[in-house]
Amino acid sequence: MEQTKLDEIREFFKNDRFATENGAVIDEVGENYAVTSLDIRPSHLNAVGGVMGGVPFMLSDFAFAVASNWKRQSPVVSINSNIAFPGTAKGKRLIARAECVKDGRSTCCYLVRVTDELGNIVTEAMITGYKLK
Repeated sequence: MEQTKLDEIREFFKNDRFATENGAVIDEVGENYAVTSLDIRPSHLNAVGGVMGGVPFMLSDFAFAVASNWKRQSPVVSINSNIAFPGTAKGKRLIARAECVKDGRSTCCYLVRVTDELGNIVTEAMITGYKLK
């Protein structure tokens, strides 16, 4: 994808303030997928020093939002999310990759895997979206 288009997408999604104010950035977008990431901050940690579960969930939801909305004419909103936490982050960065599994007439479904930069799987989520128009 050309840098100008990626910059336009980033500009639009900067209004996803919960994600962006918590450090989420858009790294890559393409046909039916998006990659987002964030650097793990002390504010992302829980009482035992691990990444709070809401952090990879937020990053998954943001990756889904970008992947399902960056080129659509009609907005897509999440209507269901199922997330599993099979591992923990050992690195200093989380990376979410959302890929379209099904793109139907009124709904869509994305698989989102969050890893750290070392390749450790942190979460896997299946997110269903509803097309508003």
